[in-house]
Amino acid sequence: MNLVRSEDSPVRLKPDPTSQLTSGQLAGRTILGVFAHPDDESLACGGTLARAADAGATVVLLCATRGERGSICDPSLVPDGDLGRVRIRELHEAAAVLGVADLVVLDHPDGDVRWTDVALLHDEIVAIVRRYRPDAVITFDEDGLYWHMDHIGVHERTLTAVSSLGSDAPPLYFVTMPNGVMEQVVEAAHAKGGAPPDSSLWGIAPEVFGFETAPPTFSVDVRDWVGRKLAALRCHRTQMGAHNPFVWIDEEEARRWLGTELFRRAPIDAAGASILELLGERVTS
Repeated sequence: MNLVRSEDSPVRLKPDPTSQLTSGQLAGRTILGVFAHPDDESLACGGTLARAADAGATVVLLCATRGERGSICDPSLVPDGDLGRVRIRELHEAAAVLGVADLVVLDHPDGDVRWTDVALLHDEIVAIVRRYRPDAVITFDEDGLYWHMDHIGVHERTLTAVSSLGSDAPPLYFVTMPNGVMEQVVEAAHAKGGAPPDSSLWGIAPEVFGFETAPPTFSVDVRDWVGRKLAALRCHRTQMGAHNPFVWIDEEEARRWLGTELFRRAPIDAAGASILELLGERVTS
């Protein structure tokens, strides 16, 4: 599997006029997001990526797989059966909504990231970090948001890759999710009657999200960007479906439950200022 630069990188959107930051505050800075599948970026920290882009940062997204083993909510969306191809197209659309400037897609096997070609993925992440020299790297925490093995594998490889850079390592941040939030999202969707009682989040029990997650060290207010987060999630049409709770909640409900994104800074020596933390505030226990 070779590192493949995705073609037709999305064009960054114009800054959101509701941005609370001075335009250009993060100009000249780069944030790299490292995730496992198309749609991880939007669910995990789409609001933060959009807010950083609006503040002038160059947002780069690395996706380790094409997501070819994901669900297909409507077979007509994948007429030739090549789900991976369709999901990458959806990823381009979501990245454009979030303001991602550059998108890199690898070709690791969906479902086997933690165990297959481990050394290769490590080397690829190192190469991407060296190419873009980000001021901050974001990836999953050790729980992978909901204990998905591919997510955990990406967490492990990103941690080892960044740590291996020694004094040249950029600050590394693990995105996490407060336990109970997804249960509220599902309950709100069910209350509207559009999402049936047996609907779920991709077959995942909502209480698993954020279960026994390490405490965050800071939070980012993304209430003014949550509309973009929802729009980006809905770009991943093959994974959503008419009964997915994210289809049924409105922007006000999303602001209430998804308007704060949580992070934990990795305990490694890293060069440079904590530029991602310019967007947020410390979490006090």
